[in-house]
Amino acid sequence: MLVHPQFDPVAVAIGPVQIHWYGLTYLVAFGLFLWLASLRVRQPWHAAQGWTRRDVEDLLFYGVLGVVLGGRLGYALFYKPAYYAAHPLEVLAVWQGGMSFHGGLLGVLAAMALFARRRGRRFLDVTDLIAPCVPTGLAAGRIGNFINGELWGRPADPSLPWAMVFPQSGSELPRHPSQLYQFALEGLLLFVLLWLYARRPRATGQVSGAFLAGYGVLRFAAEYFREPDAFLGLRAFGFSQGQWLSLPMIVLGAAMWLWATRRGAGVASPR
Repeated sequence: MLVHPQFDPVAVAIGPVQIHWYGLTYLVAFGLFLWLASLRVRQPWHAAQGWTRRDVEDLLFYGVLGVVLGGRLGYALFYKPAYYAAHPLEVLAVWQGGMSFHGGLLGVLAAMALFARRRGRRFLDVTDLIAPCVPTGLAAGRIGNFINGELWGRPADPSLPWAMVFPQSGSELPRHPSQLYQFALEGLLLFVLLWLYARRPRATGQVSGAFLAGYGVLRFAAEYFREPDAFLGLRAFGFSQGQWLSLPMIVLGAAMWLWATRRGAGVASPR
């Protein structure tokens, strides 16, 4: 049975300046987005729409704002609404931890809608471009969760070769390293599937729909191995909060993909 190695959360310390591992994973995520999105805009059907490297840099700026603001607000609204209603100023205390992927996604979508409006582009053209570039950032974030020893998994059979004790959980129970499951599923597997799918021109909205449905399905599955938040526990039908938040993604993503497929408009030109 393995034991979590208890990494020092500080990766580099230079005098009073400390750089945390989690911060480094964010930098890796942003760097991967720049690289992958730069490859995407060179694809002929995107280049024909006038996408440039400068657009990619601007998209990253909008996306970072959306992730941070949406992730924090989503955590407050989806996971601890009563607490933050009583302590509204603490919503701004991002250094205390607490981010929601689903909130971050909504924040990014709002940021992309603003970008599209300001640039005169269609919203789905923007989301189709960036969707395959997102999972690697999710993978980097899950590595950060593992290094921090947070968001550990549910108890596992001690005979499972990779069952791991997380001392941060306050128990000696062997657990699933669910952060690594999510790294493999929502990160690597989703990236490979989307990247291969998007190598050819697709109808407007298909890639975005595939991302929503694909993430929703993989996150829903991974939640069976992840320990529910102690202050929430399991919800109706034995589903976790993460599973309930993933269900609308699956339905919306599948509906979007079917709509785009039936519409059969191909890759549209910018207006």
